[in-house]
Formats: sequence, structure tokens, C-alpha cells
Amino acid sequence: MENSLLVFLERSAEKFPEKTAYADVNHGYTYREMRAAGRSIGTALSNGLGAVKAPVAVYLEKSADCVAAYYGVLYSGCFYCPIDGEMPLERIRLILQVLQPRAIVTSPGLLENAKSVADGAEVLLFEDLLGTEPDVAALEEIQRHVTENDPAYVLFTSGSTGIPKGVLLPHRVLIQYLHWLEERFDLGPEDVFGNQAPLYFDISTHDIYGAAYFGARMEIIPPHLFSFPVKLVEYLNERHVTTFLWVPSAMSIVSRLRTFRAAKPEFLRVILFAGEVLPRKQLDYWVEHLPEAVYGNLYGPTETFVCTAYVRDGSEPADEPLPIGTAVGNSEALVITEDGREAAPGETGELCLRGSCLALGYYNDPKRTGDAFVQNPLHDRYPDRIYRTGDLVYTDENGQLIYVSRRDFQIKRMGYRIELGEIETAANALDGVEECACVFQPKRERLILYFEGSAEENDLRAQLERRLPNYMLPDRLVKLPALPRNANGKTDRQELLKL
Repeated sequence: MENSLLVFLERSAEKFPEKTAYADVNHGYTYREMRAAGRSIGTALSNGLGAVKAPVAVYLEKSADCVAAYYGVLYSGCFYCPIDGEMPLERIRLILQVLQPRAIVTSPGLLENAKSVADGAEVLLFEDLLGTEPDVAALEEIQRHVTENDPAYVLFTSGSTGIPKGVLLPHRVLIQYLHWLEERFDLGPEDVFGNQAPLYFDISTHDIYGAAYFGARMEIIPPHLFSFPVKLVEYLNERHVTTFLWVPSAMSIVSRLRTFRAAKPEFLRVILFAGEVLPRKQLDYWVEHLPEAVYGNLYGPTETFVCTAYVRDGSEPADEPLPIGTAVGNSEALVITEDGREAAPGETGELCLRGSCLALGYYNDPKRTGDAFVQNPLHDRYPDRIYRTGDLVYTDENGQLIYVSRRDFQIKRMGYRIELGEIETAANALDGVEECACVFQPKRERLILYFEGSAEENDLRAQLERRLPNYMLPDRLVKLPALPRNANGKTDRQELLKL
């Protein structure tokens, strides 16, 4: 019975005990070693904390040791919260104020930082926990009380009030997703997952638990290589990476610099991306050079993990973004209009999700949970919980969901409703524009389009005038050497508004 993500580690440890499971540039764990490490850490935590279903913060540098710590927390019957080793201390304090963890697992290099923000939580060294003799019988007893609806981890995202939101994900969400992944893509023990995302970012769980589910290997790619695309590709080849789930900005770095003229991935065959829109010209570069690979556009906020997906088939219209597809993994996507009805095909509405993809809510925050996770407005006959994503979409003639914009990217200007995403789509399709982002300054009612590329502002304006109505034309066009990015690799629109 798959009540826990640990089932997949246990299964692969039985099948492939001496196979490398998780590796970074310095160190690797076989499946046997990872299971042993998880059991040791789990035994130490369960003995020391005397509690189950409690939060434990994992404050470590990005490494294979992080993965061992996550598994250890799960073995103890608790749930983990990743804290990145490079995260500012003030943000860590805010997170821990909400989380109130029973313990913080850390390394000697981060020990003093951990103590300074612990606020009563026990600070434990990873190396000490690793040396504990595992009590397999006690751990098995703990797991008998775990269900798929119990929390596995909590990931903190930015909150509009300045207080981070802790999204609490149960085992069920990943279990259903992994089954769908197996059904949709040809993945197996021979595959190597190339991890790009920070381990506190939701799509990293695709790599961590995807590797265990398939008995594959996860390679943590050194972050600095994403500034040197040729070296990045060489590393993918050196580690025989066959599949990845990256944010579009990571893929765009490779295509913008025409990296494949110098080096080309030799083993990649399943290429997945999620997090924001990947401009078609960037995707087309990959397809041109790796035409045999499968390309999947995955969508999902942290509150649902991956909840819809679209697999490229080559018939998509040129100069248009890929659809975000249809619902995955025992979930349903609803498009709800402002007046609470189901949108007709082609009609824009808010994307809402129901089913196995839903998070439990926001940790220690019932008010925000109640605002975002609500009763299905299409009926009131029985409890039917949905999550309101805040994303505007419509369904095309093929039944595929098309992403339009964030609801808070919809503005009103000169009496017109404008989707900033529509302006970005038009600009991204133009020659000389590599990537762009449009922001609105409400006090001055100004639209500003920031872009990277070789285009000159006057020429770009002339091209936009042929594609957009007057009321959608940006007031200013600003070329930047590079768009600002946040820690997850997404375009940092708050930084653009400050420029």
C-alpha cells in the first residue's frame, strides 16, 4: 500500500541496492546507503523529539545530504521544511515564526546561523543524526500510522502581507503525480534526472521522488554551471542526464547563447519545463537541435504541485505559447468566470483545481487557507474543495487549457481590460526579443515593457504597433542586459517595478 513516499525508496533499495541513487558534485548515495541514512536519521529524530506529524526544518547546503535528511524526517513520522543554506537570516526568522519547528537539522558551517534563529527549537547536526543505530522495528511501527493524507513537507512561498505562506503538501499529491508520470512518459531505472531547481522549490520534488519511484538516479547540477551553458551541457553529458524538469529561464540561457553550436546534449530524451511561460523561439531552438526528444509543458502553483500538462506534438501554431494542457493525476481543472459559473470554450476565467493535487492548506494560517481553498461554486450539495489559482485561462477548440495571465496581471486602462501576458506573448514572438516582461505602474497608468535581445526600441515599437491595439501598446520600451530573476529562476517583477 502506497501510504507514504518512503514506499518508493524502500522498493528501489530492495531492487537496486548498490546503484547510485542521489549524487552531487562531491558525494553520492547508493539506494542501500540512502535507506540506511534515512533510517538512522529517522530513529534519532523519533527518539529525540518524541512526536510524530510535527515540523522539522532542514537547514543545509544544497546537496545529496539534504535528500537524506528529508527521508530521515519522513521515517520519523514528521514532515520537513527545506531552508536553503543561502537564504537571508531575516527570511528564515519569518519562516520559523510560522513553522515553529520541533527541531532544525543543520551542518557545522550553518550551526551558528541556525542557533541564532532557533527560538526554542532543538538544533541538531546532520552528521550526529547519521551516526545513530537504526531501530527498524520502531520505524515500521511509526509508518503503520502514516496515511497518504498526512503531510510530507511544507514549502514557504512569498505572502502578499510580507509573511511567508507555508504550503503543506501531503504524500498523496506526489504519489498521484508519480503514477501519472509513469503513464505519460517512458521513464525507468536507466534514466538520470538532472536537478536544476533549489531543493526548497516545489519542482525539485519531481527529481527527488521521481528518481526513487523509477529506481533511477538524481544528479544535482552545480548551480554556477547555469551561467556557463557550454560547461552545463558538458556536465549533462558527463553525468549521462536523460531527463529534467527545469524552469524556462534555465532552458532559455542555453538557447539564447546558441550553446548547441559548441556542445549538444547526447542523452537527453524527456525534457520538461514548468514555473512560467517558455517563449516559443526558445523552445523551438531546443526542438531544432533535439528533435527526437519529448517536450512537456507542466503547470502548477505550489498549492497543487503539477496539476496540468501538455506534451508537444509538433502541430502547435507558430509564434504562440504551448497550452498548459489538461489535468493530471486524479485531478480536475475548472475554468470559473467572475460570476461563479463554468466558462464556455474560448471564454476566459480563473483556473480552479480539485482532486488529489490539492495541498492541505497553509500551515498555521486558517484565514489564508479559507480564502484560497473554497467550496466549489458550481454546487453546494456536498463538501467539494477547490483551489483558486489566481491564473486566467481559457479552453481552446481541442479542449486544451491556454494560459492567459495572472489575475493580478489583469489591469484596466483607458476603459479597457488588458492582460499583461498578451502583450508579452506578442513581444516574445518578434525577432530580436529573447525574453520580456511587461509591468504596469498604476499611479501614472504607464505600461513598461522590459526586454532582452538585439532589437532596437524604435523597431520593436513599430512591430508591436502592427500586432497590438493602441490601448495595449507600452508607454516605454526598456532594453536590459538580463531580466532580474528571483531565487527560483523566475522573472522578478517586483524588481522591475522598482527600476
